[in-house]
Amino acid sequence: MGKIKVLMLFGPNLNLIGKREKQFYGELSFEELKSEIKAFSEKENIECEFFQSNSEGTLIDKIQQSELIYDYVIINAGAFSHYSIALKDAISSVNLPFLEVHMSNIFAREPFRHKSVISEVCLGQIVGFKEDVYKLALIECQLMNQKN
Repeated sequence: MGKIKVLMLFGPNLNLIGKREKQFYGELSFEELKSEIKAFSEKENIECEFFQSNSEGTLIDKIQQSELIYDYVIINAGAFSHYSIALKDAISSVNLPFLEVHMSNIFAREPFRHKSVISEVCLGQIVGFKEDVYKLALIECQLMNQKN
């Protein structure tokens, strides 16, 4: 079985992890997080590409371009998860399985974070395990790929 290709999409302010709200996002910097994910994915025979933007339109453009390139998309849309209908529409417009992740437990935070509009168009959601949410999502991609 060949490598599966996964796009890791990171939304606004995720480039600041390790600096902001460490109780929710942990100690790793964004670059350290990407290195850890890359090492894990290589060990698991998964090809990962990373893309981060603080711009909603840039994330939408990347989603629209992803359909013929990747097998799965793991998305942490940050605050956009809670209100971006445009991001939801972009996800539902491409024929790709999306997994939504959040490093913090969004259900244990402010009430406005409890609802994710993009979860309605994602296969599932993994929340609350800091940097491990990305590894858990990669494992789920492997499991789905084995079933196909």
